[in-house]
Amino acid sequence: MSARDVARAIDALRRGWPIAIQGAGAPIGLLAIETADAGRMKAFDPEGESPILLSAGRAATLKLANQLEAAIPDSPVLVERTFWIDFDCAVALADPQLDMATPMKGPFRAIHVDDRDVMAAALALARTAGVLPAFFVGQAPDEVITIADIEAFEDPITLAIAARAKLPVAGSENSEIVAFRSPDSPGEHVALIIGQPDGRPPLVRLHSECLTGDVLGSLKCDCGPQLHAAIHAMEDTGWGILLYLRQEGRGIGLVNKLRAYALQDQGYDTVDANTRLGFAVDARDFRVAARMLDLLGQTNIRLLTNNPEKVRVLEAAGITVAERVPIALPPNPFNEKYLATKRDRTGHQL
Repeated sequence: MSARDVARAIDALRRGWPIAIQGAGAPIGLLAIETADAGRMKAFDPEGESPILLSAGRAATLKLANQLEAAIPDSPVLVERTFWIDFDCAVALADPQLDMATPMKGPFRAIHVDDRDVMAAALALARTAGVLPAFFVGQAPDEVITIADIEAFEDPITLAIAARAKLPVAGSENSEIVAFRSPDSPGEHVALIIGQPDGRPPLVRLHSECLTGDVLGSLKCDCGPQLHAAIHAMEDTGWGILLYLRQEGRGIGLVNKLRAYALQDQGYDTVDANTRLGFAVDARDFRVAARMLDLLGQTNIRLLTNNPEKVRVLEAAGITVAERVPIALPPNPFNEKYLATKRDRTGHQL
């Protein structure tokens, strides 16, 4: 029942309905600002006293950093509600795309967070639901989920192989596609197995879904070229596994990724764009890839990556990375800054 309850809560967040999360004390009610409206806010908080939950990254943008106990971008911060913070003001607080249009905000005061675990779980659930991590905090509705429910919903252990078939692709005619599905989550991850196992550790690539790069040919990133280069590298090597992870926008979803693009148009790099939105610099869960490799019976691999974090997470999950194989592609005028940010701010070994 816990998975069903979390799925219902995610649906409620996307529809602008309140949810409740049970922590150490009484359940705490939360209403997502992005999908609510003035009427729903009034019904949820008739007295107009509900504080606003934001992430530390977003709060720092609002000049609340000096009042925070922690500087982790996706840790919780409560903003005291005053009479002049109406629904429109709350929306401006939540969405950094509006910062240029509504520059005169504040002053705001951060107040003590009584149940940080519940608040952190709410911010994580917003990411899963694909909405901005910003809530009104108030009276709990009747249906309640727990922190443990949310953690179990995110656990990749429930992932299983759902189907597989031969799939010749450009760059490798001898390949097979394997679909993985969890009973708790609607999205599927896939693996493309290039060639046949030959006793050697496979060349493995963890590739996060990128609609704009993989499908539309965006020049803002290097995702599409990396995808095709990985397939060719595996074919040349003899065999390999491309893990296609449904974690768009470094785990924040397509809509929020496009919001990050809009912030990049205002001059912010990819790291600052994500934190201004209220998310972690990288919200992907590479434990999913470890589970997929385990299900495929491949726990000793060569990893095609420039990202040392992928190596760390896979090894922590029981996958032996025998070798890290770099991937090098030429930049273009549109992604030079993006690649420099990867190198200088997220530790990619370019």
